[in-house]
Amino acid sequence: MRVTSSGETLGATIEGLDLGRPFSDGELDRVVRTLGERGVVRFPGQKLTGRQLADFSARFGELEINVANAYQEPGIPEVMILSNIVEDGRPVGLADAGQDWHTDMSYSRTIAFANVLYGIKIPKRGGRPLGATEFSNMHAAYDGLPEEMKRDLEGMTVLHDFNKFWDMMRREKGSKRPPLTEAQRKAKPPVSHPIFLAHPTTGRRVLYANPGYAVRINELPEKESEQTLEFLFEHQLKPEYRYAFHWQESDVLMWEDIGTIHSAVADYGPHEHRLIKRCQVMATMFQPGEER
Repeated sequence: MRVTSSGETLGATIEGLDLGRPFSDGELDRVVRTLGERGVVRFPGQKLTGRQLADFSARFGELEINVANAYQEPGIPEVMILSNIVEDGRPVGLADAGQDWHTDMSYSRTIAFANVLYGIKIPKRGGRPLGATEFSNMHAAYDGLPEEMKRDLEGMTVLHDFNKFWDMMRREKGSKRPPLTEAQRKAKPPVSHPIFLAHPTTGRRVLYANPGYAVRINELPEKESEQTLEFLFEHQLKPEYRYAFHWQESDVLMWEDIGTIHSAVADYGPHEHRLIKRCQVMATMFQPGEER
């Protein structure tokens, strides 16, 4: 097992692990610590079935079953299919190109710990991979806030709403996402989380308010809340906090959702096919604020 840093604010590569085979608790612990320190980890050259992807992901916590249940691996609902491929007039998976900045599951009472994505088909143009995933470092974003703002916002909470992001994605050109059903809306009511969290593996503070789902700072008047969130959304995307990952086929990419936010780059067309399988690991093994 070899760990190599990207040399940037986020990112590392771990080689020497076959994710389709069992591995030790010591190796698991090293992956978790690398993930906490580097935020985004690539495992290159993997060959996995949907079952193996789910089994690997479940080593890190309980897996979510997404409400968009039309795009799941047959027989393995924990594995979601992301794709722009259409077969016999029907989409193979949920298209995720052009997703704006967010962190998954902040709208859930139990927040997400990590995403695990397996790149099966990656579009290329002129030999260059398309569909990069961009990240921003929320450890660094918190550290870079004005000290007065850190003091003023400490102890406050943010309301996160699943429907904000879903409706935003439905407005994207070419989106085939259906509106949420009433049952899906009731399954994901808005929830509140602290605006600053203690990261479960580093113990450091992170900014936990993302443009995709955060709608209101509960303790502030509405106008002041809007102004503050606008400042935070701009601040957390400063160039020095950002990292772009460029996919290769057979990559497994894992990122943690507490200390990062991310965005999918929509630089490929409908006939430049992309197929990725995804598992969402919930923070059931890690309580933010309690160091591992």
